[in-house]
Amino acid sequence: MKKSLFTLILLVSFLTAQGAFAKDKKTVETPDTYEYDQLVSKLSGVSAPYVKENYIVFTAPATSRSVGIAFDFEDFKIIHPFQLYKTHSYEGDVTNSWFFYVADRPKRTSRISYRLIIDGLWTTDPLNKNISYNSNEGYTLSYLDIDVKDPIITEKTASGLTHFVCFTESGQKIRLGGSFTNWDSWIYEMAEVAPGRYEIDIPLHAGTYYYSYYNGISSFIDSTNPVKGYSPDGRVVSCITIK
Repeated sequence: MKKSLFTLILLVSFLTAQGAFAKDKKTVETPDTYEYDQLVSKLSGVSAPYVKENYIVFTAPATSRSVGIAFDFEDFKIIHPFQLYKTHSYEGDVTNSWFFYVADRPKRTSRISYRLIIDGLWTTDPLNKNISYNSNEGYTLSYLDIDVKDPIITEKTASGLTHFVCFTESGQKIRLGGSFTNWDSWIYEMAEVAPGRYEIDIPLHAGTYYYSYYNGISSFIDSTNPVKGYSPDGRVVSCITIK
């Protein structure tokens, strides 16, 4: 009897542990790298830097031991290493090689400046003819103009604030309320920054929040955010997760 009871306790403990492990495993998010992987797989050689959708591609010839890059939007404090790309023949022999780095394109930025670090020496990009001189620091920079218009949407900004955007009729008094205000819509009034476009930045800690926009006694969802949920009183509202 004692042996059977002991076996039962072990079985229950094992199943409980397995269940906890499975639960934890489901909460691990795997980043979606498909777009990045497709871009890297189609690299064809050394070229001037270029913008490809949400990325910027930089390359360098494999005539150096190492290549890195630092950006103005990071105050040149971070050096990102290039990777070595190799192509092979059907027999497995290396037919060509070069360095590359794929950067996430900064949103709503029309120009970036950067410097390369080749074998430990700071320099401009020899593949980029666009060069500017930083008179304050006394060195030259390479720069790249970005001709991509990103949609204006509700999202967390680089400053850490959450930027809310509302598109509706011009000349209104639009307010923001949600689970972060206990559904009090009179705390945050949005500013009309352009005809029919209202915006506000507020601090939000990491978590999932539900919210609506208000005009008088009427409420409506955020047209820039496709994610929806329900308020405590059963209304369809917008939902945003801050990480």
